[in-house]
Amino acid sequence: MGLFSKKSAMPTAADSLPGRSTLMPVPDSHFLSGEPLQPPFAAHLQQAVFGMGCFWGAERRFWEAPGVVTTAAGYTGGTTPNPTYEEVCSGMTGHNEVVLVVFDPTIITYAGLLALFWESHNPTQGMRQGNDMGTQYRSGIYTTTPDQLTEALASEQDFQASLDAAGFSKITTEIAPVTDFYYAEHYHQQYLAKVPNGYCGLGGTGVCYAPSA
Repeated sequence: MGLFSKKSAMPTAADSLPGRSTLMPVPDSHFLSGEPLQPPFAAHLQQAVFGMGCFWGAERRFWEAPGVVTTAAGYTGGTTPNPTYEEVCSGMTGHNEVVLVVFDPTIITYAGLLALFWESHNPTQGMRQGNDMGTQYRSGIYTTTPDQLTEALASEQDFQASLDAAGFSKITTEIAPVTDFYYAEHYHQQYLAKVPNGYCGLGGTGVCYAPSA
């Protein structure tokens, strides 16, 4: 099996890298807002997790949204505990590059985050996003409550209708309750705030998200 075919197919649990029990050290606070990167968060805040390709650009898209209190780059959706970036890129962890979004629902709703998610990337590309190819670049919504799961699934149907009208193919977004969220290395956190001209391959379809209700 060649390198690309390995990276574009999810590994089985038996084939996945073993990982480690040691947690990844991360900064205490967000580079821009100064808010904590790790829980506990204030009781009125809610959490959401999204995968939209390379997490550098995805994280910036969310931290720019009013009502988002803090964000963090990380990994989820696989089986390898506490993976490194290199391990995730190998395609042998099953993990996706994702962003943890901590938000104030009185300012931005989960529906508002879903609109930002759908419009900010192309969710029809399978194990890739633009020129970034591999299992870690798949589109994903990882929910933290049953209500989020219901809302995410309904939003997929709504956006699929808009994509169909615009001639796009079927959505390949992975939608599931979040399992373990593993923080990425410190240098990935708020990367594009530290390196403003850094790589960002994020690009939407140009189709607007129009919820049915």
